[in-house]
Amino acid sequence: MYEELIYQIALTLVPNIGSVQARILLEHFECAGDIFKASIKKLETIEGIGHIRAKSITSFNGFARAEQEVSFIQKHQIQPLFFKNDNYPQRLKHCYDAPPLLFYKGNTLLNDARIISIVGTRSPTSYGEWATQNIITQLAPHNVMIISGLAYGIDALAHKTALQQGLSTIGVLAHGLDRIYPTQHKSLAKDMLQQGGLLTDFMSGTQPDKQNFPKRNRIVAGLCDAVIVIETAAKGGSIITADLAFQYNRDVWAVPGRMNDVKSAGCLQLLKNQKAMPFISVDDMVVEMGWNTSGKIKKQAMQRSLFTDASPEEQNIFTLLQEKASTHVDELFLRSGLSNSSIAATLLQLEFKGVIESLPGKRYKIML
Repeated sequence: MYEELIYQIALTLVPNIGSVQARILLEHFECAGDIFKASIKKLETIEGIGHIRAKSITSFNGFARAEQEVSFIQKHQIQPLFFKNDNYPQRLKHCYDAPPLLFYKGNTLLNDARIISIVGTRSPTSYGEWATQNIITQLAPHNVMIISGLAYGIDALAHKTALQQGLSTIGVLAHGLDRIYPTQHKSLAKDMLQQGGLLTDFMSGTQPDKQNFPKRNRIVAGLCDAVIVIETAAKGGSIITADLAFQYNRDVWAVPGRMNDVKSAGCLQLLKNQKAMPFISVDDMVVEMGWNTSGKIKKQAMQRSLFTDASPEEQNIFTLLQEKASTHVDELFLRSGLSNSSIAATLLQLEFKGVIESLPGKRYKIML
């Protein structure tokens, strides 16, 4: 296990190998160690890897840094969550760009039945503060885990209110677990370790640099069943998180605000672009999510009969597309077992037949 953990960490350090490429490799190899033990000839034949990435793997010499991180993990009782292991968050696993390795410190599992991410501005109005506290208080009877980013404003208030209501809450960090940012939230983070935890895909020593926050936001978006945006400007981290959640086929809710309020501009924009549903009441959300005790279930995607004379490849892709409102081509590649060229040809055929349509950002959906 010690040696394999070194290889798992090393996989995240190899130049030119990102989350998508790491997942491609893990589809072909049983474990991370097998990837580094493979020949360059075998690696470069894997579609999506090629010669340059294969050479980056076989010539990798950063194992000492990986060993250093293992020592840090063991010393601070941090749980490494590897993509192929059962303790990896199952919701996140279905995101095509999910990180292959996460670092977690806490006392609760990350696969609760009901998980909500709450995001918003770092400087909320009194209305935003009220909405955050009111929503979480009303969600408490439904035993919901609350996810946020431990930032100032809505994030911190969401964590605090969750703790007050006896709910588990997870802070997703844009840096390593050797620090807390902002430092003013050290006490809050300590409390969260007793009733939730802290999660990151960044190694120790990683600073909270600007470019890390959008990466952090994809975990906030992918870890949950739904995202609630409380208040946000037209641009910023909350909008990024909402857009990612929309891409991941998560439910997105936005709290409406006044038309002339800058901090409601982002929520109104999400509603205008039909990327979010208006959050009017917790009762509405509970019904929509299928959490109400009357036995109603969450609305299901329309089931369509498979078109006639379909090839096995077309049936394969069609089945995958039925699972979500839209699916990225990279996810189709990872889950279908088909080559890139075969997927491209199959998608084209399905478009010609009027079964699917292409969307911006290399995404596809079934025609309604």
